[in-house]
Amino acid sequence: MTYTIEELLLGASILLFLSILISKNLGRFGIPALALFLGVGMLAGSEGIGGIYFDDFGSAQSLGTIALTIILFSGGLDTRWETTKPILWRGIALSTLGVFITAILVGVFATYVMDFSLLEGLLLGAIVSSTDAAAVFSILRTSKVGLKNNLGPTLELESGSNDPMAYFLTVSFTFLLSNQEASIWQLVPMFFLQMSIGAAAGFAMGRTMGWTINKIRLQQEGLYPALTLAMLLFTFSFTNLINGNGFLAVYISGVLLGNSNFLHKRSLTRFYDGLAWLMQIVMFLMLGLLVFPSHIVPVVGSGLLISMFLIFVARPVSVFVGLAFFKASLKDKLYVSWVGLRGAVPIVFAMYPLLAGVEKADMMFNIVFFIVLTSVMLQGTTLKVVANWLKLSEEENNMKVLHLGEEMGYASRNSLVELEMRQGWRSIGKPIVELGLPKTSLIVLIDRDGKFITPGGSTVLEARDKLMVMVENEQELQRVRETLQ
Repeated sequence: MTYTIEELLLGASILLFLSILISKNLGRFGIPALALFLGVGMLAGSEGIGGIYFDDFGSAQSLGTIALTIILFSGGLDTRWETTKPILWRGIALSTLGVFITAILVGVFATYVMDFSLLEGLLLGAIVSSTDAAAVFSILRTSKVGLKNNLGPTLELESGSNDPMAYFLTVSFTFLLSNQEASIWQLVPMFFLQMSIGAAAGFAMGRTMGWTINKIRLQQEGLYPALTLAMLLFTFSFTNLINGNGFLAVYISGVLLGNSNFLHKRSLTRFYDGLAWLMQIVMFLMLGLLVFPSHIVPVVGSGLLISMFLIFVARPVSVFVGLAFFKASLKDKLYVSWVGLRGAVPIVFAMYPLLAGVEKADMMFNIVFFIVLTSVMLQGTTLKVVANWLKLSEEENNMKVLHLGEEMGYASRNSLVELEMRQGWRSIGKPIVELGLPKTSLIVLIDRDGKFITPGGSTVLEARDKLMVMVENEQELQRVRETLQ
Protein backbone atom coordinates (compact mmCIF):
# COMPACT_ATOMS: atom_id res chain seq x y z
CA MET A 1 0.00 0.00 0.00
CA THR A 2 1.29 3.46 -0.89
CA TYR A 3 0.49 6.63 1.01
CA THR A 4 0.29 10.24 -0.16
CA ILE A 5 2.47 12.85 1.50
CA GLU A 6 -0.64 14.32 3.15
CA GLU A 7 -1.54 10.95 4.67
CA LEU A 8 2.01 10.41 5.90
CA LEU A 9 2.14 13.86 7.53
CA LEU A 10 -1.30 13.36 9.09
CA GLY A 11 -0.30 9.99 10.55
CA ALA A 12 3.06 11.30 11.79
CA SER A 13 1.49 14.34 13.48
CA ILE A 14 -1.15 12.20 15.23
CA LEU A 15 1.46 9.71 16.46
CA LEU A 16 3.72 12.51 17.75
CA PHE A 17 0.85 14.20 19.55
CA LEU A 18 -0.40 10.95 21.10
CA SER A 19 3.11 9.98 22.21
CA ILE A 20 3.70 13.29 24.02
CA LEU A 21 0.18 13.29 25.53
CA ILE A 22 0.47 9.70 26.80
CA SER A 23 3.98 10.26 28.19
CA LYS A 24 2.72 13.33 30.09
CA ASN A 25 -0.18 11.48 31.69
CA LEU A 26 1.34 8.04 32.30
CA GLY A 27 4.85 9.25 33.11
CA ARG A 28 3.65 10.15 36.62
CA PHE A 29 3.32 6.41 37.35
CA GLY A 30 7.05 5.92 36.77
CA ILE A 31 6.77 4.47 33.28
CA PRO A 32 9.68 5.75 31.14
CA ALA A 33 8.55 7.99 28.28
CA LEU A 34 10.66 5.96 25.83
CA ALA A 35 8.70 2.80 26.63
CA LEU A 36 5.47 4.70 26.03
CA PHE A 37 6.69 5.96 22.65
CA LEU A 38 7.58 2.38 21.74
CA GLY A 39 4.13 1.22 22.84
CA VAL A 40 2.39 3.84 20.70
CA GLY A 41 4.40 2.68 17.69
CA MET A 42 3.44 -0.96 18.30
CA LEU A 43 -0.24 -0.07 18.72
CA ALA A 44 -0.14 1.88 15.46
CA GLY A 45 1.65 -0.96 13.64
CA SER A 46 0.32 -3.63 11.34
CA GLU A 47 -0.69 -5.91 14.22
CA GLY A 48 -2.05 -3.08 16.35
CA ILE A 49 -5.18 -0.99 16.17
CA GLY A 50 -3.57 1.43 13.69
CA GLY A 51 -2.88 -1.20 11.05
CA ILE A 52 0.10 0.70 9.58
CA TYR A 53 2.32 -1.78 7.74
CA PHE A 54 5.98 -0.78 7.85
CA ASP A 55 8.92 -3.11 7.23
CA ASP A 56 11.45 -0.91 5.44
CA PHE A 57 14.55 -1.74 7.49
CA GLY A 58 16.84 0.22 5.18
CA SER A 59 14.99 3.49 5.73
CA ALA A 60 14.63 2.73 9.42
CA GLN A 61 18.36 2.16 9.80
CA SER A 62 19.19 5.38 7.95
CA LEU A 63 16.77 7.42 10.04
CA GLY A 64 17.99 5.72 13.22
CA THR A 65 21.61 6.58 12.38
CA ILE A 66 20.74 10.25 11.83
CA ALA A 67 18.73 10.32 15.04
CA LEU A 68 21.54 8.73 17.04
CA THR A 69 24.02 11.23 15.60
CA ILE A 70 21.90 14.16 16.78
CA ILE A 71 21.26 12.60 20.20
CA LEU A 72 24.98 11.99 20.79
CA PHE A 73 25.85 15.55 19.71
CA SER A 74 23.20 17.00 22.01
CA GLY A 75 24.49 14.86 24.86
CA GLY A 76 28.00 16.12 24.17
CA LEU A 77 26.80 19.73 24.28
CA ASP A 78 25.32 19.15 27.73
CA THR A 79 28.46 17.44 29.09
CA ARG A 80 30.32 19.76 31.46
CA TRP A 81 34.08 19.26 31.47
CA GLU A 82 34.34 20.34 35.13
CA THR A 83 32.23 17.37 36.24
CA THR A 84 33.52 14.96 33.60
CA LYS A 85 37.26 15.50 34.07
CA PRO A 86 37.52 13.73 37.48
CA ILE A 87 35.78 10.59 36.12
CA LEU A 88 37.08 10.66 32.54
CA TRP A 89 39.17 7.50 32.62
CA ARG A 90 36.67 5.35 34.46
CA GLY A 91 34.01 6.43 31.97
CA ILE A 92 36.31 5.45 29.11
CA ALA A 93 37.05 2.10 30.80
CA LEU A 94 33.33 1.34 31.02
CA SER A 95 32.69 2.42 27.43
CA THR A 96 35.47 0.27 25.96
CA LEU A 97 36.54 -2.61 28.19
CA GLY A 98 33.07 -2.82 29.74
CA VAL A 99 31.36 -3.05 26.37
CA PHE A 100 33.83 -5.69 25.16
CA ILE A 101 33.33 -7.89 28.25
CA THR A 102 29.54 -7.56 28.01
CA ALA A 103 29.58 -8.59 24.35
CA ILE A 104 31.74 -11.65 25.02
CA LEU A 105 29.76 -12.85 28.04
CA VAL A 106 26.35 -12.41 26.41
CA GLY A 107 27.67 -13.94 23.19
CA VAL A 108 28.92 -17.10 24.90
CA PHE A 109 25.70 -17.42 26.94
CA ALA A 110 23.51 -16.95 23.85
CA THR A 111 25.48 -19.69 22.07
CA TYR A 112 24.49 -22.15 24.81
CA VAL A 113 20.81 -21.20 25.18
CA MET A 114 20.09 -20.65 21.47
CA ASP A 115 20.84 -22.57 18.32
CA PHE A 116 23.59 -20.07 17.48
CA SER A 117 27.17 -20.52 16.35
CA LEU A 118 29.80 -18.73 18.44
CA LEU A 119 30.06 -15.90 15.90
CA GLU A 120 26.27 -15.49 15.80
CA GLY A 121 26.17 -15.39 19.60
CA LEU A 122 28.96 -12.81 19.70
CA LEU A 123 27.09 -10.70 17.14
CA LEU A 124 24.01 -10.71 19.38
CA GLY A 125 26.22 -9.80 22.36
CA ALA A 126 27.81 -6.94 20.44
CA ILE A 127 24.42 -5.54 19.44
CA VAL A 128 23.22 -5.26 23.06
CA SER A 129 26.61 -4.46 24.61
CA SER A 130 26.28 -0.68 24.98
CA THR A 131 24.05 1.35 27.23
CA ASP A 132 21.82 3.69 25.30
CA ALA A 133 22.54 7.44 25.39
CA ALA A 134 18.95 8.43 24.65
CA ALA A 135 17.57 6.19 27.40
CA VAL A 136 20.14 7.19 30.04
CA PHE A 137 20.04 10.93 29.28
CA SER A 138 16.25 11.13 29.23
CA ILE A 139 15.46 8.86 32.19
CA LEU A 140 18.13 10.29 34.52
CA ARG A 141 17.13 13.86 33.72
CA THR A 142 13.35 13.48 33.61
CA SER A 143 13.25 11.36 36.79
CA LYS A 144 15.43 14.04 38.45
CA VAL A 145 17.65 11.47 40.12
CA GLY A 146 20.34 13.25 42.14
CA LEU A 147 23.39 10.99 42.60
CA LYS A 148 26.42 11.16 44.87
CA ASN A 149 30.06 10.42 44.03
CA ASN A 150 29.91 11.81 40.49
CA LEU A 151 27.80 8.83 39.38
CA GLY A 152 25.56 10.98 37.17
CA PRO A 153 28.43 12.28 34.99
CA THR A 154 29.97 8.78 34.93
CA LEU A 155 26.79 7.19 33.59
CA GLU A 156 26.19 9.94 31.04
CA LEU A 157 29.81 9.84 29.82
CA GLU A 158 29.67 6.06 29.49
CA SER A 159 26.39 6.03 27.59
CA GLY A 160 27.50 8.86 25.32
CA SER A 161 30.85 7.27 24.46
CA ASN A 162 30.20 3.53 24.34
CA ASP A 163 28.16 3.40 21.14
CA PRO A 164 31.31 3.62 18.95
CA MET A 165 32.70 0.43 20.53
CA ALA A 166 29.39 -1.43 20.17
CA TYR A 167 29.06 -0.20 16.59
CA PHE A 168 32.55 -1.44 15.73
CA LEU A 169 31.90 -4.87 17.25
CA THR A 170 28.52 -5.18 15.53
CA VAL A 171 29.86 -4.25 12.10
CA SER A 172 32.93 -6.48 12.60
CA PHE A 173 30.99 -9.63 13.54
CA THR A 174 28.51 -8.94 10.74
CA PHE A 175 31.45 -8.72 8.34
CA LEU A 176 32.93 -12.00 9.64
CA LEU A 177 29.60 -13.82 9.25
CA SER A 178 29.12 -12.45 5.73
CA ASN A 179 32.72 -13.25 4.68
CA GLN A 180 33.69 -16.67 5.93
CA GLU A 181 37.25 -16.34 4.62
CA ALA A 182 37.92 -13.20 6.71
CA SER A 183 40.04 -13.42 9.86
CA ILE A 184 39.22 -11.89 13.23
CA TRP A 185 42.82 -10.62 13.45
CA GLN A 186 42.05 -8.20 10.61
CA LEU A 187 39.81 -6.33 13.02
CA VAL A 188 42.45 -5.34 15.59
CA PRO A 189 44.31 -2.73 13.47
CA MET A 190 40.95 -1.64 12.05
CA PHE A 191 39.68 -0.89 15.57
CA PHE A 192 42.62 1.34 16.51
CA LEU A 193 42.48 3.07 13.12
CA GLN A 194 38.76 3.85 13.37
CA MET A 195 38.95 5.10 16.95
CA SER A 196 42.06 7.23 16.31
CA ILE A 197 40.61 8.84 13.20
CA GLY A 198 37.26 9.36 14.94
CA ALA A 199 38.85 11.04 17.97
CA ALA A 200 41.08 13.26 15.81
CA ALA A 201 38.20 14.26 13.53
CA GLY A 202 35.96 15.00 16.53
CA PHE A 203 38.61 17.18 18.15
CA ALA A 204 39.30 19.08 14.92
CA MET A 205 35.63 19.62 14.09
CA GLY A 206 34.74 20.63 17.65
CA ARG A 207 37.31 23.43 17.48
CA THR A 208 36.28 24.34 13.92
CA MET A 209 32.59 24.57 14.87
CA GLY A 210 33.23 27.07 17.66
CA TRP A 211 35.56 29.18 15.51
CA THR A 212 33.12 29.18 12.57
CA ILE A 213 30.11 30.19 14.67
CA ASN A 214 31.99 33.13 16.20
CA LYS A 215 33.58 34.35 12.96
CA ILE A 216 30.88 33.93 10.32
CA ARG A 217 28.57 36.62 11.81
CA LEU A 218 25.31 35.64 10.09
CA GLN A 219 22.66 38.34 9.70
CA GLN A 220 19.81 36.06 10.77
CA GLU A 221 20.03 34.29 14.14
CA GLY A 222 17.75 31.55 12.82
CA LEU A 223 20.51 30.39 10.45
CA TYR A 224 22.84 29.31 13.26
CA PRO A 225 20.98 26.03 13.97
CA ALA A 226 21.13 25.23 10.25
CA LEU A 227 24.85 26.06 10.19
CA THR A 228 25.68 23.81 13.15
CA LEU A 229 23.48 21.02 11.80
CA ALA A 230 25.38 21.13 8.52
CA MET A 231 28.71 20.90 10.37
CA LEU A 232 27.36 18.08 12.54
CA LEU A 233 26.28 15.97 9.55
CA PHE A 234 29.56 16.75 7.81
CA THR A 235 31.51 15.56 10.86
CA PHE A 236 29.72 12.21 10.93
CA SER A 237 29.71 11.51 7.20
CA PHE A 238 33.25 12.73 6.46
CA THR A 239 34.69 10.78 9.39
CA ASN A 240 33.03 7.59 8.15
CA LEU A 241 34.25 8.35 4.63
CA ILE A 242 37.89 8.38 5.79
CA ASN A 243 37.34 5.12 7.73
CA GLY A 244 36.94 6.73 11.14
CA ASN A 245 34.22 6.20 13.72
CA GLY A 246 31.61 8.86 13.03
CA PHE A 247 29.70 8.38 16.28
CA LEU A 248 32.84 9.00 18.34
CA ALA A 249 33.70 12.08 16.26
CA VAL A 250 30.23 13.55 16.75
CA TYR A 251 30.23 13.05 20.53
CA ILE A 252 33.73 14.51 20.99
CA SER A 253 32.92 17.51 18.80
CA GLY A 254 29.77 18.12 20.87
CA VAL A 255 31.73 17.98 24.14
CA LEU A 256 34.38 20.41 22.85
CA LEU A 257 31.81 22.82 21.46
CA GLY A 258 29.67 22.68 24.60
CA ASN A 259 32.64 23.60 26.79
CA SER A 260 33.72 26.59 24.73
CA ASN A 261 32.29 30.10 24.36
CA PHE A 262 30.38 30.75 21.17
CA LEU A 263 27.58 32.99 19.95
CA HIS A 264 23.97 32.03 20.75
CA LYS A 265 25.13 29.15 22.91
CA ARG A 266 22.01 29.06 25.04
CA SER A 267 19.57 29.10 22.12
CA LEU A 268 21.58 26.51 20.18
CA THR A 269 21.74 24.21 23.19
CA ARG A 270 17.96 24.48 23.62
CA PHE A 271 17.51 23.81 19.90
CA TYR A 272 19.52 20.58 20.04
CA ASP A 273 17.84 19.50 23.26
CA GLY A 274 14.45 19.79 21.58
CA LEU A 275 15.72 18.18 18.38
CA ALA A 276 17.19 15.28 20.39
CA TRP A 277 13.84 14.68 22.05
CA LEU A 278 12.12 14.73 18.66
CA MET A 279 14.66 12.22 17.34
CA GLN A 280 14.07 9.96 20.34
CA ILE A 281 10.31 10.03 19.82
CA VAL A 282 10.59 9.42 16.08
CA MET A 283 13.10 6.61 16.58
CA PHE A 284 11.02 4.74 19.15
CA LEU A 285 7.80 5.23 17.19
CA MET A 286 9.49 3.90 14.05
CA LEU A 287 10.95 0.92 15.88
CA GLY A 288 7.54 0.19 17.37
CA LEU A 289 6.06 0.16 13.87
CA LEU A 290 8.80 -2.23 12.70
CA VAL A 291 8.01 -4.86 15.30
CA PHE A 292 5.52 -7.64 14.71
CA PRO A 293 4.40 -8.83 18.19
CA SER A 294 3.52 -12.27 16.81
CA HIS A 295 7.18 -12.72 15.81
CA ILE A 296 8.36 -11.89 19.35
CA VAL A 297 6.21 -14.47 21.14
CA PRO A 298 8.32 -17.48 20.00
CA VAL A 299 11.51 -15.94 21.42
CA VAL A 300 10.08 -14.71 24.73
CA GLY A 301 11.59 -17.58 26.73
CA SER A 302 15.11 -17.36 25.32
CA GLY A 303 14.90 -13.56 25.19
CA LEU A 304 14.01 -13.45 28.89
CA LEU A 305 16.94 -15.74 29.77
CA ILE A 306 19.42 -13.63 27.81
CA SER A 307 17.95 -10.40 29.17
CA MET A 308 18.23 -11.58 32.80
CA PHE A 309 21.79 -12.80 32.17
CA LEU A 310 22.69 -9.41 30.67
CA ILE A 311 21.15 -7.44 33.56
CA PHE A 312 22.27 -9.59 36.50
CA VAL A 313 25.52 -11.18 35.29
CA ALA A 314 27.16 -9.65 32.20
CA ARG A 315 26.61 -6.00 33.07
CA PRO A 316 27.75 -6.30 36.72
CA VAL A 317 30.85 -8.31 35.74
CA SER A 318 31.82 -5.74 33.10
CA VAL A 319 31.30 -2.87 35.57
CA PHE A 320 33.27 -4.50 38.39
CA VAL A 321 36.15 -5.31 36.02
CA GLY A 322 36.04 -1.87 34.35
CA LEU A 323 36.05 -0.03 37.69
CA ALA A 324 38.62 -2.32 39.34
CA PHE A 325 41.38 0.18 38.50
CA PHE A 326 39.55 3.14 40.07
CA LYS A 327 38.37 4.21 43.49
CA ALA A 328 34.72 3.21 43.65
CA SER A 329 32.69 1.80 46.51
CA LEU A 330 30.65 -1.39 46.29
CA LYS A 331 27.45 0.68 46.26
CA ASP A 332 28.75 2.78 43.37
CA LYS A 333 29.54 -0.34 41.35
CA LEU A 334 26.18 -1.90 42.12
CA TYR A 335 24.30 1.21 40.99
CA VAL A 336 26.33 1.63 37.79
CA SER A 337 25.63 -2.05 37.12
CA TRP A 338 21.91 -1.45 37.47
CA VAL A 339 21.86 1.56 35.14
CA GLY A 340 22.74 -0.59 32.13
CA LEU A 341 19.79 0.70 30.17
CA ARG A 342 19.31 -0.59 26.64
CA GLY A 343 17.26 1.54 24.26
CA ALA A 344 16.84 2.23 20.57
CA VAL A 345 20.55 1.90 19.71
CA PRO A 346 20.66 -1.93 19.98
CA ILE A 347 17.56 -2.15 17.81
CA VAL A 348 19.18 0.11 15.19
CA PHE A 349 22.36 -1.99 15.34
CA ALA A 350 20.26 -5.16 14.95
CA MET A 351 19.29 -3.94 11.49
CA TYR A 352 22.88 -4.20 10.21
CA PRO A 353 22.92 -8.04 10.06
CA LEU A 354 19.37 -7.96 8.67
CA LEU A 355 20.41 -5.74 5.76
CA ALA A 356 23.60 -7.78 5.27
CA GLY A 357 21.55 -10.95 4.87
CA VAL A 358 23.03 -12.73 7.89
CA GLU A 359 21.29 -16.00 8.71
CA LYS A 360 19.06 -15.84 11.83
CA ALA A 361 19.26 -12.02 11.79
CA ASP A 362 15.45 -11.85 11.99
CA MET A 363 15.48 -13.92 15.19
CA MET A 364 18.23 -11.71 16.61
CA PHE A 365 16.19 -8.59 15.89
CA ASN A 366 13.20 -9.92 17.82
CA ILE A 367 15.37 -11.04 20.74
CA VAL A 368 17.07 -7.63 20.86
CA PHE A 369 13.71 -5.88 20.88
CA PHE A 370 12.54 -8.02 23.80
CA ILE A 371 15.79 -7.33 25.70
CA VAL A 372 15.36 -3.58 25.18
CA LEU A 373 11.75 -3.67 26.34
CA THR A 374 12.71 -5.66 29.45
CA SER A 375 15.59 -3.31 30.27
CA VAL A 376 13.59 -0.11 29.92
CA MET A 377 10.64 -1.44 31.93
CA LEU A 378 12.64 -3.13 34.69
CA GLN A 379 15.67 -0.89 35.08
CA GLY A 380 14.21 2.37 33.79
CA THR A 381 11.36 2.36 36.30
CA THR A 382 13.55 1.62 39.33
CA LEU A 383 16.51 4.00 39.01
CA LYS A 384 15.34 6.25 41.82
CA VAL A 385 14.25 3.34 44.02
CA VAL A 386 17.62 1.60 43.72
CA ALA A 387 19.49 4.89 44.31
CA ASN A 388 17.51 5.44 47.52
CA TRP A 389 18.03 1.82 48.60
CA LEU A 390 21.79 2.13 48.14
CA LYS A 391 21.70 5.57 49.82
CA LEU A 392 23.27 7.22 46.80
CA SER A 393 20.56 9.85 46.30
CA GLU A 394 21.29 13.45 47.10
CA GLU A 395 19.40 16.69 47.03
CA GLU A 396 18.62 17.67 43.47
CA ASN A 397 20.74 20.46 42.06
CA ASN A 398 18.78 23.69 42.57
CA MET A 399 20.82 25.91 40.25
CA LYS A 400 20.03 27.59 36.97
CA VAL A 401 23.04 29.10 35.21
CA LEU A 402 23.01 31.84 32.57
CA HIS A 403 26.39 32.50 30.94
CA LEU A 404 26.49 36.20 30.20
CA GLY A 405 27.58 37.37 26.80
CA GLU A 406 26.66 34.21 24.92
CA GLU A 407 23.44 35.66 23.58
CA MET A 408 24.93 39.12 22.99
CA GLY A 409 27.91 38.22 20.88
CA TYR A 410 30.89 38.70 23.19
CA ALA A 411 32.97 36.42 25.38
CA SER A 412 32.47 36.70 29.12
CA ARG A 413 33.67 34.53 31.99
CA ASN A 414 30.87 35.74 34.28
CA SER A 415 27.75 33.71 34.95
CA LEU A 416 24.47 34.69 36.56
CA VAL A 417 23.29 31.83 38.76
CA GLU A 418 19.86 31.36 40.31
CA LEU A 419 20.12 29.60 43.70
CA GLU A 420 17.11 28.66 45.80
CA MET A 421 17.59 28.72 49.56
CA ARG A 422 16.60 25.45 51.24
CA GLN A 423 15.36 24.73 54.76
CA GLY A 424 18.23 23.92 57.10
CA TRP A 425 20.89 25.98 55.33
CA ARG A 426 23.11 27.76 57.86
CA SER A 427 22.91 31.08 56.00
CA ILE A 428 19.16 31.41 56.66
CA GLY A 429 18.45 34.21 59.13
CA LYS A 430 21.82 35.86 58.60
CA PRO A 431 22.51 39.23 56.91
CA ILE A 432 24.52 39.02 53.70
CA VAL A 433 27.42 40.99 55.18
CA GLU A 434 28.08 38.18 57.70
CA LEU A 435 28.13 35.33 55.18
CA GLY A 436 31.73 35.68 54.02
CA LEU A 437 30.97 35.28 50.30
CA PRO A 438 33.93 35.37 47.87
CA LYS A 439 34.92 38.96 47.13
CA THR A 440 34.37 38.65 43.38
CA SER A 441 30.85 37.22 43.75
CA LEU A 442 27.77 39.39 44.18
CA ILE A 443 24.10 38.76 45.06
CA VAL A 444 22.42 41.14 42.63
CA LEU A 445 18.73 40.31 43.19
CA ILE A 446 16.47 38.30 45.52
CA ASP A 447 13.11 36.85 44.47
CA ARG A 448 11.06 36.49 47.68
CA ASP A 449 7.58 35.08 47.05
CA GLY A 450 7.35 36.87 43.73
CA LYS A 451 8.62 40.20 45.07
CA PHE A 452 12.02 41.36 43.88
CA ILE A 453 14.44 42.82 46.44
CA THR A 454 17.64 44.70 45.70
CA PRO A 455 19.88 43.32 48.47
CA GLY A 456 22.24 45.23 50.69
CA GLY A 457 24.69 44.09 53.31
CA SER A 458 22.00 44.13 56.02
CA THR A 459 19.48 42.06 54.02
CA VAL A 460 18.59 38.88 55.94
CA LEU A 461 18.18 35.70 53.88
CA GLU A 462 15.07 33.57 54.26
CA ALA A 463 14.12 30.03 53.27
CA ARG A 464 12.83 29.71 49.69
CA ASP A 465 14.54 32.95 48.65
CA LYS A 466 15.77 32.75 45.07
CA LEU A 467 19.14 34.49 44.82
CA MET A 468 20.57 35.81 41.57
CA VAL A 469 24.33 35.55 42.14
CA MET A 470 27.06 36.83 39.82
CA VAL A 471 30.16 34.60 39.77
CA GLU A 472 33.27 34.42 37.62
CA ASN A 473 33.87 30.68 37.35
CA GLU A 474 32.83 27.21 38.49
CA GLN A 475 35.21 27.19 41.48
CA GLU A 476 33.77 30.46 42.78
CA LEU A 477 30.24 29.10 42.40
CA GLN A 478 31.19 26.07 44.46
CA ARG A 479 32.53 28.33 47.23
CA VAL A 480 29.29 30.34 47.19
CA ARG A 481 27.25 27.14 47.60
CA GLU A 482 29.46 25.96 50.48
CA THR A 483 29.08 29.33 52.21
CA LEU A 484 25.29 29.35 51.89
CA GLN A 485 24.74 25.72 52.89
